[in-house]
Amino acid sequence: MKRRAFRSIDAGTLLEVVARGLGSSMEEARTLVTRGAVYVLGRRQRDAARSVAPGTEVLVVLEEAGRSSTAPLPTVHPLRVLHEDAQILAVDKPAGLPAQPTPGGATSLLLLASTHLGREAGLVHRLDRDTTGVMVFGKSPAATSALARSFRTGAARKQYLAVTMPALPEAGDCTLRLARDRRRPGRWVARPRDGLEAETLFRRLGAASDLALVGLWPRTGRTHQLRAHLAALGAPIAGDRLYGGPARLRGGEIGRSLLHAQILLLPHPRTGAPLRLVAPLPADMVPWFAALDVVPPEESPELTAAGSAAPRR
Repeated sequence: MKRRAFRSIDAGTLLEVVARGLGSSMEEARTLVTRGAVYVLGRRQRDAARSVAPGTEVLVVLEEAGRSSTAPLPTVHPLRVLHEDAQILAVDKPAGLPAQPTPGGATSLLLLASTHLGREAGLVHRLDRDTTGVMVFGKSPAATSALARSFRTGAARKQYLAVTMPALPEAGDCTLRLARDRRRPGRWVARPRDGLEAETLFRRLGAASDLALVGLWPRTGRTHQLRAHLAALGAPIAGDRLYGGPARLRGGEIGRSLLHAQILLLPHPRTGAPLRLVAPLPADMVPWFAALDVVPPEESPELTAAGSAAPRR
């Protein structure tokens, strides 16, 4: 992340202070403010006309994850609703959209869900920016608390699909612990000792000499768990450059980390009845499943098995 911190020299509007502090144009300053990349006294501010006193601390996020805060915004697709009732909103997250606001981000799935509801949606779990698939939000404080409890206790069970390198064993249970990579910020390493407990069941659904299609069932919910576990097993996810996945496969560019949250099973927050949420395979993963003649499973013993560990996210 690239940022600039300064104190305002003269009084003025936030727009004027940002332009002066950065030595930028008013247009660039306005873009930074409206996109939520400007913080005053540690709090995000989007009101360009807000008065700022001399000596006020201002922080501007100029770049995040290699992307400029003033770069043209990617196309945001309409919210894809998978299920909605009085308690729950479940959506199919697209690739490239963060689950929640980031320091330099202009939008997020949480913002889109909140706009859809006309009030703040209850965030109970997250998917990485590049990951597609099922995400669920609470529509009331009680529903949000009940959903969060399902994830915390392991009552919520998840099935992921991934395109990986071919070195993965046919099936197994990875229990390597996860710790932050001190040499590469934002990355986690999987190792036998030290770190947070983590568990991932996996099974090859199909394989060729240059790739594998994999089903994944996380029993814990650690940050980057699936990505770090697969990399440690010698089968990083295709397109996941942070964990050593290839940028090209069969001569074609891979635009993102090919990981998809396909199925989420959890009790309904009000009735306790089983709720099954399924997100269709995204378009950029369909050709790889078709090439190996694999149909994404919607029933699996790993998903329906009871007694999972308690996820933390």
